[in-house]
Amino acid sequence: MRMNELGFYTLAGAPRSPRDLIDEVQQGEAMGLGAAFISERFNVKEAATLSGAAAAASSEIGIATAATNHNTRHPMVTAAFAMTMNGLAGGRFSLGLGRGIDRVFDAYGLPHIKTAEIEDFVSLMRKIWNGEVVLGHDGPAGRYPLLAMGPEYQARIPLTFTAFGPNSLALGGRAFDAVVLHTFFTDETTARCVRSVKRAAEEAGRDPASVRVWSCFATVGDHLPEALRLKKTVGRMATYLQAYGDLLVRTNDWDPAVLERFRADPFVAGFRGALDATATTDELSHVATLIPDDWLAPAATGSAERCVEKIRGQFDLGVDGVILHGASPKELAPVVEAYRKTREADRFAHLPANPAGPVH
Repeated sequence: MRMNELGFYTLAGAPRSPRDLIDEVQQGEAMGLGAAFISERFNVKEAATLSGAAAAASSEIGIATAATNHNTRHPMVTAAFAMTMNGLAGGRFSLGLGRGIDRVFDAYGLPHIKTAEIEDFVSLMRKIWNGEVVLGHDGPAGRYPLLAMGPEYQARIPLTFTAFGPNSLALGGRAFDAVVLHTFFTDETTARCVRSVKRAAEEAGRDPASVRVWSCFATVGDHLPEALRLKKTVGRMATYLQAYGDLLVRTNDWDPAVLERFRADPFVAGFRGALDATATTDELSHVATLIPDDWLAPAATGSAERCVEKIRGQFDLGVDGVILHGASPKELAPVVEAYRKTREADRFAHLPANPAGPVH
């Protein structure tokens, strides 16, 4: 049974080896998970390489980058990457883009990504994939004398966008085929984001149902060791607060004073690197005292059955799919099995394997 409404992130967090992806994708496919999402870090998680490996290791599961950044490759390189993946995966691939993290871009000398640039870039991709010749382009995405693959290369490749703030949500609705929300969004935030995406699609003259919205939902069951659960919940939240805490707190309407106390803590202030990657269990236990329980509550935790209840609650908020975030297929197995037993198959029969593909 292919459950195209469920996905997972392969190589969650800091992987031991990129080769772990091969086993994870094969396990996820065997379990019936619908899609494997690939995040990108500038180390051993380069998205194009991992996407190819995922396609070669599978035959049915959908694959999406969620996300890579358009400004790290020339448009023709990205267009060729997606066209190659489309053929390699037999139409199961979606190119997923995101804004990136300003602090990282500053460190690497990359410009911050603006909404207009992404929208312009999406337009370029669709033209190139349609076999068109783009001459003398001069727009927000850059100046390019010629962009073309040739008329013999034509494909409809779905596009996914990882969205956070209101401008990104609106862009996702009017220009993309799927939107991936952020982890640890409250129920109110998730419902509001779904409405924003669907409304933007409708205002752009599109069918709102054609833009799939994915909840990125931390899924950390009690069957996992306590230290690992701490890393996947407290560690992950702390890392988000390190990277873009202001945006997350503002989006969820949380108390900014809590974030200030978190940042002012001597351990946090002096820590170098991502907390979920290198902090010890004892250090994360200390960090846990700085994060309110209600900030960690938007997640699937507890018994497998309780996790399933929380996952089903996401669908009730209006999302079209749920990414079981922060865990490998092996770690998700009890939850997925519990979900399968009471799954409403007819409710999701219209969803294709491609996580941004057109609904039936």
